[in-house]
Amino acid sequence: MALGNVVAVRDLDFTGDLPDECLAHVFQFLGAGDRKRCSLVCKRWLFVDGQSRHRLSLDAKDEIFPFLTSMFNRFDSVTKLALRCDRKSVSLSDEALAMISVRCLNLTRVKLRGCREITDLGMEEFARNCKNLKKLSVGSCNFGAKGVNAMLEHCKLLEELSVKRLRGIHEAAELIHLPAAAAAAAAGSSSSLRSICLKELVNGQVFEPLVATTKTLKTLKIIRCLGDWDRVLQMIGDGKSSLSEIHLERLQVSDIGLSAISKCSNVETLHIVKTPECSNYGLINVAERCKLLRKLHIDGWRTNRIGDEGLMSVAKHCLNLQELVLIGVNATHMSLAAIASNCEKLERLALCGSGTIGDTEIACIARKCGALRKFCIKGCPVSDRGIEALAVGCPNLVKLKVKKCKVVTGEIGDWLREQRRTLVVSMDSDETEAVVVVDGEVETVVEEPRVVQAGGIVAEIGSGNSGGNNGGSRLATIRSKLGFLAGRNLVTCTFRRWSHNDNASSST
Repeated sequence: MALGNVVAVRDLDFTGDLPDECLAHVFQFLGAGDRKRCSLVCKRWLFVDGQSRHRLSLDAKDEIFPFLTSMFNRFDSVTKLALRCDRKSVSLSDEALAMISVRCLNLTRVKLRGCREITDLGMEEFARNCKNLKKLSVGSCNFGAKGVNAMLEHCKLLEELSVKRLRGIHEAAELIHLPAAAAAAAAGSSSSLRSICLKELVNGQVFEPLVATTKTLKTLKIIRCLGDWDRVLQMIGDGKSSLSEIHLERLQVSDIGLSAISKCSNVETLHIVKTPECSNYGLINVAERCKLLRKLHIDGWRTNRIGDEGLMSVAKHCLNLQELVLIGVNATHMSLAAIASNCEKLERLALCGSGTIGDTEIACIARKCGALRKFCIKGCPVSDRGIEALAVGCPNLVKLKVKKCKVVTGEIGDWLREQRRTLVVSMDSDETEAVVVVDGEVETVVEEPRVVQAGGIVAEIGSGNSGGNNGGSRLATIRSKLGFLAGRNLVTCTFRRWSHNDNASSST
């Protein structure tokens, strides 16, 4: 009898009385692999997993087409869909995309990568069915301007549009714009489009009418696109723009474009990255008119066209500045002292690749930047003496990163940790090298481990989580193998994380 009771208890499903909504809530805390395994436990868990899965990412090879019907019969609540196909495979076609759009009418976010078999006709059919779409991101696809215009015409709720390496856009392509009714609505500030991101386009100027007529646009990012972009920027700089964030990276844009941006008085975030034709003149125009500027990133590419003159204007007019990143800009004590004195809200500062920033400049920042919380110094002629000044200066400093400063020693880092026990310090001496074998080849992997503060507190800089060291080592190995870091700016990435964390903490 006792044995029978034991068997009965073992076979009892303790989740039987748990409502489906609660079970679905538990599933949300599981990773993709664990969630798949849970769906195999029983028919009820399979059903709940399918009904509560709102995000789906598929390897969009043509081979999966026969299974799409049964797949979306199960996952009929999907709102976020990603379709990715590698270069060597044939992707899903218009027919598959149309079938998906019929079965997923509630889609709000869609990402297409490498779906080269999808044409303008497929995008038009998709747009007609998915009218609740709010975010569209496409990359390495073959459709062109007609497909994009169809999305703008039928997806009235579209808020974010990201286009990268769209091969169907060529010199003879039609212009991309809001439909006539939507354009009139945009003039009345009732359009939904808030963000446009253009990357690596050969003829990206076809987006000029869209950028110029969308008065509700808040964010504009133009990155590594060919052609002259001054005219496009002139079209938006008419004084009526609501743009608050502009990113320009590796573009043919000059002071004419910056002067046009200066007419957008609501700009709060501006990135000028590797635009060699921009100079102090353009930066001065921006500083004098964009007085709400909070985040400024400048990568001067060591052209010496932007320097003290432009930065002095920033110090004089941009009193709300909270984040400043200078890369390859030869700023001196004069401009840095002005910024440190006038920009009292400055919390995040990065100085990289400058031959004119030394101990005197760091000491000045230590004395005057009372609100500074995060400071990065990389590739500058700074010595231990300059780092010593941070022991008593910058009272609110919580993170310090010193990289590739050849004269700075590891001992000063240990000393600084002892002096300021709550300060997280990351230096070259904290990195470790490991020799690994990948595909039969010997590779040296440089890995930045956890940074230990004085007092035993463990923190980590440049990591999104506190665990997963094995995963981090594996990622470092892959990056060293493929040269992934060759074209990346680590300082900008670090500050993006820092800024994101600050925003997240302030919103909670």
